[in-house]
Amino acid sequence: MNEFFAYMARLRLIRRWSLMRNTQPENDAEHSLQVAMIAHALAVTARDRYGRDVDPEHVVTLAVYHDASEVLTGDLPTPVKYHSSDLRDAYKTVEETAKERLCAMLPDAVREEIGASLRESGTQAAALVKAADRISAYIHCLEEQRAGNLEFDAAAESILKSIHALNLPEAEDFMRSCVPAFSLTLDELNR
Repeated sequence: MNEFFAYMARLRLIRRWSLMRNTQPENDAEHSLQVAMIAHALAVTARDRYGRDVDPEHVVTLAVYHDASEVLTGDLPTPVKYHSSDLRDAYKTVEETAKERLCAMLPDAVREEIGASLRESGTQAAALVKAADRISAYIHCLEEQRAGNLEFDAAAESILKSIHALNLPEAEDFMRSCVPAFSLTLDELNR
């Protein structure tokens, strides 16, 4: 029996932003879908507008599984995860152990390919997923702020700085051309 996909179905049970009051709770499954869509757009832009050698479908696959280890570890809040280098390094070890455990649960027919997607880091594709992950987090902050939740003000500012620090023109393009629409009401979107 292979438990991997049963675990992946549990992404919907992993709550994000657990240390903050949320007007709209978000889970890892919802977040992963949004990250995959944004990452796809970033990859297509990187390839078609900036001439980079990137495979959008590969980037989407990485994005789908980018938080997979959290079905075993939970979502450790950013202020805790990055509180110190010791905590960051320890959590990285826990994440890697969780990824290896998940890889062992994969059916033989897909273990190599999906396992590689779980482990990939330090590549251009992984950088695009990281940008998409941050953009998704920023969008959640905007939505919370729009609902009057001031608790997300500092997070929004910090995440925005981290997006700009990536120095990815495709991310800047997305921030400029797509993100402002997330502040609109449905009536405003329909105009």
